Amino acid sequence: MTTVLLVGATGLVGQAVLQQALADARVAWVIAPTRRALPVHPKLFNPLVNFDHLPEGADWWAVDAVICTLGTTIKVAGSQAAFYQVDHDLPLQVGELALRHGARAYALNSALGADPASRVFYSRTKGELERDLEALGFASLTFVRPGLIGGDRKVARPAEQVAVRVSQWLRPVLPPRYRVVPAERIAHHLLSSALAGTRGTHVLMSEQLL
Repeated sequence: MTTVLLVGATGLVGQAVLQQALADARVAWVIAPTRRALPVHPKLFNPLVNFDHLPEGADWWAVDAVICTLGTTIKVAGSQAAFYQVDHDLPLQVGELALRHGARAYALNSALGADPASRVFYSRTKGELERDLEALGFASLTFVRPGLIGGDRKVARPAEQVAVRVSQWLRPVLPPRYRVVPAERIAHHLLSSALAGTRGTHVLMSEQLL
């Protein structure tokens, strides 16, 4: 049985991962650090943390696998620098700390178009995170790259909501890569990859998640 560290448990995809992990007989414990308390569950350990100052010496970093669903928007973050902190620096720091304490697998909810050479800031940030995580040396590393994500977010993203609606209307003629991927499907692949721990670096494109 596996102990899983889930960061980003309060987001759309993170909530789906949390529900699936808690219901999965292969998972012994879910460690889900958050700013605010989550509902109590017998398999859940929920340390309350300040993500600006992660407790590097905490014993709960000693897990088998990491699933990262952290993510924001520039509008919510307030600046490109703040966005980069959430979408690059924090996931990388989590990886460094978990690896230092013995984690073997890391599964990241990345994004379609992730590329460290991209001219688009968002895509470049995601690509730089993938590149820097790979440099850490996890035995198993999986990048899940969804396009549009379907589901009800707590924090509204108007532009994304419009894009999702348009994509759903056009679904019969859209190539699979550009179709809306339900959050539950992304969560399924993140959890499955983390638990399988297959050696090497793996990339799951949006059409593979449907």
